[in-house]
Amino acid sequence: MMKSGSIAIVGAAETTELGKLPHISELQLQADASLNALKDAGLKPTDIDGVATTGVHQPTVLAHYLGITPTWVDGTTVGGCSFMIHVRHAAAAIEAGYCKTVLVVHGESGRSGVGLARVPVSPYSLAGQFESPFGTAGPPTLFTIPVLRYMKTYGLTHEQLAMVAVVQREWAAMNPRASMREPITVEEVLNSKMIAYPFRVRQCCLVTDGGGALILTTADRAADFPNRPVYVLGTGESVESTMISQMADFTSSRAFRISGANAFAQAGITHKDVDHLMLYDAFAHLPIYGLEDLGFVDRGEAGAFIAARNTAPGGKLPLNTNGGGLSYMHSGMYGMYALQESVRQMRGLAPAQVAGAKISVCHGVGGMFSASGTIIMGNERP
Repeated sequence: MMKSGSIAIVGAAETTELGKLPHISELQLQADASLNALKDAGLKPTDIDGVATTGVHQPTVLAHYLGITPTWVDGTTVGGCSFMIHVRHAAAAIEAGYCKTVLVVHGESGRSGVGLARVPVSPYSLAGQFESPFGTAGPPTLFTIPVLRYMKTYGLTHEQLAMVAVVQREWAAMNPRASMREPITVEEVLNSKMIAYPFRVRQCCLVTDGGGALILTTADRAADFPNRPVYVLGTGESVESTMISQMADFTSSRAFRISGANAFAQAGITHKDVDHLMLYDAFAHLPIYGLEDLGFVDRGEAGAFIAARNTAPGGKLPLNTNGGGLSYMHSGMYGMYALQESVRQMRGLAPAQVAGAKISVCHGVGGMFSASGTIIMGNERP
């Protein structure tokens, strides 16, 4: 097991452009993010001996494109939290001596589809056989299943669900790179276009193009790099079901609970130690599940917790400070952008910087609650 703080993130960057980028292919987005992260770390492609990525262009293609000859690769593909899991695997690989310097990369032409092969649900898959025939049409319809049960069980109101989007837009307003920065109200969210009950368009993630990359190495080498290192304190991962209809409990994610608990145990911290939190928010209910399944609030309390502005600017638990997938950007697999914001906060460079933040928890989802990854970062080595 990786020792807490033994691995450091020494390079981090997103693509030069984010948003609608019909002039850039998916492979070019990956390369742009990689070169930006290498520049941030003061490295060349030949300095890299480990590569992790997912999507159409697996590590083989990206390594060849950049001229990297790796001794370790990871192409784990479990949806948007793949990059949290890549960080976890990279940390373990470095600790084991399989490689010394790892590049974790995301690039996705999620809006423009340049160089992206869109594959429909296979009729031979479990979901294709047992969910698609009942009229499901991707995440907006599938994610409605658990949130409706949650609302019935715990009394979550439409107004509380709308507050997730309202608060995150407040954070986005402070971020020059955010796709959506204009303030919104609960009434505007609830009057926006219905997508799939209970989700309205302001409660659904953006569809954009972009990417990001991280560079990891041993903490002992961190002083050799030009920018402030960020230490990996704890990690976790888990999976549940490829079919949302087969979740053990529609009001809670088993994968969230396992991933989060393992990360906290490895980091050796409590919830009171956390200064900053990133919770993957493809849809407005995901931060609610994340707050509860990671243990920040009790079951059924997250909606009221957010509505009381505890996660808003000036609140006691700053959450999704880049604006999240609802307002910052969401290319389809959002996990890398959450990781980037945690790194910025730990470096003290975020547009909406949390004063004095020392520990950040970054938690992601893959598929429709089918997978989860958690990375806990700090700016001080234990």
